[in-house]
Amino acid sequence: MALNGCKPNPQPTKLCDNNSHKISVLPRRYAASHPNPCANMPLKDKKSYKPCDLIIYGALGDLSRRKLFISLYRLENANLLEADTRILGVDRHDNDNAVFTAFVLKNLQEFLNDKIENSVWQRFSARLSYLKIDLTQQDQYLQLKAVLTPHTRVAVNYFAVSPVLFKNICHGLQHAGVLNQESRMVMEKPIGHDLQSCKEINDAVAKVFSEAQVFRIDHYLGKETVLNLLALRFANSIFTTNWDHNTIDHIQVTVAEEVGIEGRFEYFDKTGQLRDMLQNHLLQILTFIAMEPPVNLEAKSIRNEKIKVLEALRPITASNADEKTVRGQYSAGFLKGSAVPGYLEEDGADVDSSTESFVALRVDIDNWRWAGVPFYLRTGKRMTHKRTEIVIYFKQLPHNIFGDSFRELPQNKLTIHLQPNEGVDVQILNKVPGIDEHIKLQKTKLDLSFSETFKKSSIFGGYEKLVLEAMRGNPTLFLSREEIEQAWIWVDSIQDAWQHTNETPKQYQAGSWGPVASVALLARDNRAWEE
Repeated sequence: MALNGCKPNPQPTKLCDNNSHKISVLPRRYAASHPNPCANMPLKDKKSYKPCDLIIYGALGDLSRRKLFISLYRLENANLLEADTRILGVDRHDNDNAVFTAFVLKNLQEFLNDKIENSVWQRFSARLSYLKIDLTQQDQYLQLKAVLTPHTRVAVNYFAVSPVLFKNICHGLQHAGVLNQESRMVMEKPIGHDLQSCKEINDAVAKVFSEAQVFRIDHYLGKETVLNLLALRFANSIFTTNWDHNTIDHIQVTVAEEVGIEGRFEYFDKTGQLRDMLQNHLLQILTFIAMEPPVNLEAKSIRNEKIKVLEALRPITASNADEKTVRGQYSAGFLKGSAVPGYLEEDGADVDSSTESFVALRVDIDNWRWAGVPFYLRTGKRMTHKRTEIVIYFKQLPHNIFGDSFRELPQNKLTIHLQPNEGVDVQILNKVPGIDEHIKLQKTKLDLSFSETFKKSSIFGGYEKLVLEAMRGNPTLFLSREEIEQAWIWVDSIQDAWQHTNETPKQYQAGSWGPVASVALLARDNRAWEE
């Protein structure tokens, strides 16, 4: 959790033997043999963080397997976990500590791209323990009383489970008496499927945790390039003074996925791409692009400006949904040379489903800065390749004196690549070297690849940053209740409009960039998607 400043706990650690349900006292095997790597740093550089217990509910689930353990191991590898941090996996299946540790190792071997270092694994595995709890049975949470010590350690409760269990976990923790004012909880999306269900979840959580204790996570907010938007916009006058309707023509945001449903048909079919991706990831990116300069980098200042953007979104209703939105559903096709099934051919599919796997929108923000500047958002599954990027098109110059090279001067573009290769590039026009009579122009790029430019710095994914910040108690990169409910207000109006029109999604072939109608969405404005 912390880089420095926390002394190892000299007391033995109580862990639960899940086979006998008795409490055994084990030595502090991590802290005793692995002192804090930053303990000898100069005193002026130290910052103290209270020791943490990270409790992962749903520790055997897909999110934990693919994301959380990978992220925690990478934090361990970078010496960013404080020496006394413990990781407790909670799930309903019979396991003991050894079986759980082997389970974590197996998943690291499957999903971690980096080599597993033995010394790092030894440190990391020493933190792990497991507890069997049926999350629907309130009395079973009493086992936590023998494991957690809330008066000396901060309990960070990570809800890596379906939102239908959030209320059960909150009541179970309250019943067990293991919470105090320092306790925290981390909520994964989706937080509801509409405004009403979102409020119900937030109300249930609010009965146990104060708003300051709640960390609503969107892993896109931990990505380096999303955070770099703050630096680009507010630390560089070249962009700060040219970031409005006077100089920007339009903005495109694309979150394209190669994957299909991957065995999650029942879940995804009840959700759809609008609620699964656009309501959270794309709207969060949009708020970072569009918000006004915050007073400072504190959580309250940033959240206030993001909420103002969400409140200024022009409603999409039944009267304008046909012009502003496109829904799509992928059919069978080819991806990277291999045949892939259509959405209605996936395992467990409902052949009558009208759920969208693709969404494209024209979004307008009704405020002074963005008057007349459209934002085009699109996200879909089974698209040509995986790509997440923001493209900012600047306005064309009103007069062209380089007609020999271009009949119309191409627009300057700022492209922010979020994945797979993080970085920023700017498209400009340069003179082609030569002593010919005419000046010839050529489009060139000023390219800032993060991996090339910052070779000595680790480029982490979104989860590493956010898990670390949750353990440190920094809420800046997490969503407030007001923010997420304001997003649902806007998304619900789109969902209601689609239900009113009752139009089925337009088909697009797997391996393409979406329905033809999404091309027409921009063509009506004499624009085209960045491909």
